[in-house]
Amino acid sequence: MPHVFWITIVDVLVLLSLFTVAGVVLRAKLDAGNATIINMNQRIWAWWVMIAIVTVALWLGPYATLFLFFICSFFALREFITLTPTKPADYWALVLAYYIALPVQYLLVAFHWYGLFTIFVPVYVFFALSAASAFAQDTTDFLERNAQIQWALMVCVYSLSYAPALLLLPLPHYFGNNGPLLLFFLLVVQSSDVFQYVCGKLWGKHKLSPLVSPSKTWEGLIGGGLLAICLGTLLHGLTPFNVWQAMLMSAVTVVSGFIGGLVLSAVKRSMGAKDWGVMIAGHGGMLDRVDSICFAAPIFFHLTRYFFVSPG
Repeated sequence: MPHVFWITIVDVLVLLSLFTVAGVVLRAKLDAGNATIINMNQRIWAWWVMIAIVTVALWLGPYATLFLFFICSFFALREFITLTPTKPADYWALVLAYYIALPVQYLLVAFHWYGLFTIFVPVYVFFALSAASAFAQDTTDFLERNAQIQWALMVCVYSLSYAPALLLLPLPHYFGNNGPLLLFFLLVVQSSDVFQYVCGKLWGKHKLSPLVSPSKTWEGLIGGGLLAICLGTLLHGLTPFNVWQAMLMSAVTVVSGFIGGLVLSAVKRSMGAKDWGVMIAGHGGMLDRVDSICFAAPIFFHLTRYFFVSPG
């Protein structure tokens, strides 16, 4: 990995250390049982673990990183399917989802088979799932049940796989591997979530979408989004982008990530749930943590490929 990668990791760890100290101080000075303080500290400690895992995976190389995202997809898919109702007639559709669609999608990324991994789920898996469901001969809520499984695959497998797919892009005049680019993307999209949370807690007064996501505010979105864009602009050295390009790519990432979080909040609210799961303390489930990545990754990937990969 280039020096700029490790410098960025050190900076992130220093910043996280400052947040950790702040959390300890707030807990000591304020009510230790305060729900907001408890949640904040849980989030901070969870970030230590998540950053350590991502750093090790990126250091080990593209296949370790790909495997990490495969695991994330598996747990996210499980949470989505668990929360949305299925029936015995959906057995073969679920078998196809877990044992064929999920591993094959990531194998296609590993093989750098761009032409197929971009259409495998929306074309071939869509066909196979529909056929499996039809042959099950249970027409009760047929469209709704099929749409839920296909949505789960599109979000948790297809879209999320675009994040590690950044590692396969042949970027001219760039580092020997694309690990720094993936780190850039993850830092922008995840910092946007963190900054929106912090800005919303500190200054949030105007609810953005109270029926979908009561915690999201206009102040959180604008303040957190701008901070994430500034961060992405400062981190342009990790990318093949110049300063202005990094700013624009960060802005697109922030907006698409925010939409992802809002859309999946609407889905889980429609199921009467606050979180997708309880896997990550302070964050909820795996899908609660990667929802913004799922929507931002395909857009970031294709914009990068279209504008920064040499034709042919």
